[in-house]
Amino acid sequence: MKTYQGSEIRNVAVVGHAHSGKTTLIAALLHAAKMTQTQGRVGDGTAVTAYDEEEIARGATMQNAVAFAEWQGVKINFVDTPGFHMFTHEARAGLLPVEAAMVLVNAQNGVESVTERVWRFAEEALIPRVVVINQMDHPKAGGGGGLSALIDDLVDRWGRNCVPVQLPISDAQGFHGVVDLVTMEAFYYTPGGDGRGKVTGEIPASLAADAKARHEALVELVAEGKDELMEEYFEKGTIPEEHLITALHEAIREDRIFPILFSSGLANMATDHLLDFIKVYCPSPAERAPFAVRTPSIDAAATSAAGEDEAPPLASRKVADSEPAAVLVFKTMTDPFSGRISFFKVISGVIRNDVTLENYTRRSQERFSHLSIMQGRKPVEIPELHAGDIGAVAKLRETLTGDTLGQKGAEIQIDLFPLPEPAMTYAIEPKSRADEDKLAPAIHKLMEEDLLIRFYRDPQTNEFLIAGAGQPHIEAIVSRLKKRYHAEVTLKAPKVPYRETIRAKAEAQGRHKKQTGGHGQFGDCKIRMEPMPRGGGFEFANETFGGSVPRNFIPAIEKGIVESAARGYLAGFPVVDFKVVVFDGSYHDVDSNEMSFKMAGRIAFRKAMELCKPCLLEPVMKVEIEAPDEFAGTLMGDLSSRRGRVQGTDSKGRTTLINAQVPMAEMLTYGTVLTSMTQGKGSYRMEMDHYDIVPQLVAEKILANAKRPIDEEEE
Repeated sequence: MKTYQGSEIRNVAVVGHAHSGKTTLIAALLHAAKMTQTQGRVGDGTAVTAYDEEEIARGATMQNAVAFAEWQGVKINFVDTPGFHMFTHEARAGLLPVEAAMVLVNAQNGVESVTERVWRFAEEALIPRVVVINQMDHPKAGGGGGLSALIDDLVDRWGRNCVPVQLPISDAQGFHGVVDLVTMEAFYYTPGGDGRGKVTGEIPASLAADAKARHEALVELVAEGKDELMEEYFEKGTIPEEHLITALHEAIREDRIFPILFSSGLANMATDHLLDFIKVYCPSPAERAPFAVRTPSIDAAATSAAGEDEAPPLASRKVADSEPAAVLVFKTMTDPFSGRISFFKVISGVIRNDVTLENYTRRSQERFSHLSIMQGRKPVEIPELHAGDIGAVAKLRETLTGDTLGQKGAEIQIDLFPLPEPAMTYAIEPKSRADEDKLAPAIHKLMEEDLLIRFYRDPQTNEFLIAGAGQPHIEAIVSRLKKRYHAEVTLKAPKVPYRETIRAKAEAQGRHKKQTGGHGQFGDCKIRMEPMPRGGGFEFANETFGGSVPRNFIPAIEKGIVESAARGYLAGFPVVDFKVVVFDGSYHDVDSNEMSFKMAGRIAFRKAMELCKPCLLEPVMKVEIEAPDEFAGTLMGDLSSRRGRVQGTDSKGRTTLINAQVPMAEMLTYGTVLTSMTQGKGSYRMEMDHYDIVPQLVAEKILANAKRPIDEEEE
């Protein structure tokens, strides 16, 4: 396998809404570049970047995958990304190792919700974007308004810098090719071929006028902001082709132009021209701005000098062979044969086979043996990788996603994009004791692959909980547990962690006395209980005087109250946000002991609870819902029916963001409902916000189904 310099590499993330044809288009590009003998298909599991058993079964990309094509002296690395809204964190992570994003737009449906979201991700990451209108062979390509309306919609959404550099050659018989608006040549294709077209200088007569007008618009837009080009444009009425190519490359690199192209992945049409476009116009890693990096040792000194509140400024690391070697691991995959495979971006320097690098994150040494580049699941060994390239290595001992490794003495840290919080949580229960033994190790291996998975035990309900991006995400995790690790589990909705509290102040006496022959038991205390602000927890104070209760028995009273509060009063949920003051009591010289006063504390607590107007508290979630504008009214009405309070709305393009506070009990199955209400175009995120009092009618239903704690034995 040939090694490539940074200037000979193009790294491209293929992003877009689900079913816009990303995986199929990559398969077509690989076939057009003669990297595969036949064109892979998603439907039969032969697409290069669709190798995961769950993705094949579901017909959908769920994790990033990497493939490469060698094309006319250039290596193009493709990162295939998911398009379903609940996996957009993966799509965002896929932008980290690339210098360009190919934004696919479904020719039938136009821009969809995830298309908008990944566009914003690329914008935030300062990644140049190339828009590809895919599936042009479909009979309904262009939607109801035709392709002109689709292009106008793109311009309306993303600005006038979104400009066609091609025109499709289409008629009633279908899609035949494209017109290159830079060279003003036509390319014709045969559906189902090898993706390589026939070039002719003759533009169809029906497109000639439109092509001329759009060529002039492209030339004018490229010339804007460049004085020498404007002078040439006004002097000659156009820009020569060689100058136009250079200027368009520069404009794309600087985010001044977002070119629009046309293709069909399934029919493999216009893919060779797309490869040409990536080679000529997409920026190479050598042209990328330096990476913003943290330098821990320097940062510590800067923080010490500037003060703890001021974050140290970020340094930078140029993408160049001459810089110290450094790599960032952006993805981890577990292979049944090779074990853990770490995908990395070479930030700087040259990484050679069998090199030993220091893991700056974990303070350990790692040997990079059998250095590879990945063609889907298949590793292709390579002797070295230059700055800007993407590679993979198997069986690193400690390295995980997000770690930075490199040359000793040149330490840097590069941060991954922030992950969203998991949107949905399920209780998970092993089906047998054998499954229970396999569960934790298996889930931790899956957590190495997918950073969004959370697995923990709820200390209040004692359930094992697994959290993920949504129901399909968690179902896929369960399926992988069974297929890969032979651990079978049952999913069920988690118990809502209700709590109890008080709304009034009261005093009570707890008296515990037992005489059974010999030493008896005697403890007596008087307490005052009062409510505290929400989130106040528990406070305990001692205001006894005159030795009514010896000081060494006060902790026993507190322990008895804490134990009773943990067991609850109304329905077995912990009691929170209250204060207890011990102000009086009595004791017996012989019969009093710690156990007696602990029992007295329990009795006093339960008597006080009867008088303090106890009530239930429920967790209220902070919810952010993102959906197309047309669904906003329906969603807000549904939130109201779930006892939710809408805090406000915000608009991003044609998408509405709804912020609300909704009780957790009403959100346990919200993902499925949201998908149904928004035709799969909506997504949501939620996190715990605060506890609030449960309304009386709802509380009565909860209490009717709950077991009241057994009363402590009283005198």
